Amino acid sequence: MADKLRTLQQLESLQAKYVGTGHADTTRHEWTNTIVRDSYASYIGHPALLSYMSLGMGEPKEVVRGQFIEKMVRGVGNPPVKEED
Repeated sequence: MADKLRTLQQLESLQAKYVGTGHADTTRHEWTNTIVRDSYASYIGHPALLSYMSLGMGEPKEVVRGQFIEKMVRGVGNPPVKEED
């Protein structure tokens, strides 16, 4: 019983420390949005990866960075409409 409680406490502390790990109440839309935003933040934060992507897209690096920032802010779109019961 103590092991299970310790495991749950460790999980809760990790979820509090790293917001992107989600929790039981995280919706699919929130989780997907977090993944997309983290990905674009990583692309922007690693200059070599940004250069590689800009070369493949045929655009200047600053233009691609601007596009990625816009996509990061936008996320995956509006949340799905919830049905009222």
